[in-house]
Amino acid sequence: MKFLKDVFGKKSSKTYSNKDFWNWFLKNEKLFFKVLQEGNNIEKSFFDKLSPKLDQLREGFFYLTGMYDHNTAELVLTVDGSVKNIVFVEDLVNSAPEIKGWKFTALKPASDIKDASIEMSDYKFNVDNLSFYSNEFSEYPDEIDIVVVHQDFSKEDESTITNGTYIFIDTYLGELDSVTVIDNMRIVGMEDIQHDLVPIEKLKDFLHWRQKEFIEKYEGVRANTEEDNFSIMEAEIENGNVLIAVINTDLLNWDSKASHPWILTVEIKYDGENNNGMPDDKTYKLLEEIEDNFLDVLKDFDGYLNIGRQTSNNLREIFFACKDFRKPSTVANNIQKTYSDKIEIAYDIYKDKYWQSFERFNRN
Repeated sequence: MKFLKDVFGKKSSKTYSNKDFWNWFLKNEKLFFKVLQEGNNIEKSFFDKLSPKLDQLREGFFYLTGMYDHNTAELVLTVDGSVKNIVFVEDLVNSAPEIKGWKFTALKPASDIKDASIEMSDYKFNVDNLSFYSNEFSEYPDEIDIVVVHQDFSKEDESTITNGTYIFIDTYLGELDSVTVIDNMRIVGMEDIQHDLVPIEKLKDFLHWRQKEFIEKYEGVRANTEEDNFSIMEAEIENGNVLIAVINTDLLNWDSKASHPWILTVEIKYDGENNNGMPDDKTYKLLEEIEDNFLDVLKDFDGYLNIGRQTSNNLREIFFACKDFRKPSTVANNIQKTYSDKIEIAYDIYKDKYWQSFERFNRN
């Protein structure tokens, strides 16, 4: 691929389905192919048309595009690190029609280490100047904590070197593994190393081994929460409003948290100005209805554990720990759309193998 481009368009109010997008693309694909093949006026003739159409599908879709070979153009649809959008970009590519001369790819694919070389602001990022080591923590044995070492690291250019290294890792591992396998990663120079260095070309095999080990360790682990104990926690926050949390305390003490490493957080904003930030009776019923919708679909025996909820300052937050991220993304998106005309719902999905983001609820 000789030409790459990231574009994030302005949000449009018009909603398109995957089918609508591909029907539009089919009408324009010959022109787009010619533009990419000739390499002339690409921005105006292709990118300016493609970007708003993608954004009409979903906010947060990006793309890379160029000639895969002389006879084939490639469109790689990416999410730029957003876990909650992965399933939707995969669905979009899976629904693509067969178009002669085109290759469609969901998420940036992995590259051979020889093809992953990056240059940015006079710095190079490649097999010759990058290495890594892994940190191990006795209290978090399943955590994959990677330190990547750049031999030309400079504090003055830390931002550039960090960004370039992340792009290299993304290119080398592929977007899916880069986003979902590594738990923590930081970039340092030679003066800050704390363990023996490993050549960067061994990173892919190392991560695959750790991931395989992790999957085997927790295969078949399930949690039955029907008889679990929930605690009601109440506190006064800085502005004088009350905070009420209902939390599954048995789950917080579970010894297999890492088996459900993906955290779904749902935020529901409501009007509570005349009730010290708490919902009135009508709003409370609506919040309960929305939460029940999540609980009806995200079941514990399927790998989706309801940790609890928190209410304060005109905001209800609902928390799930999940074995995967694709189904929760779809469920949250559907419920968000269902209630879009009644109340504002936002959601996010992130990785937290040991549920450290919930330690604030642990009274011990």
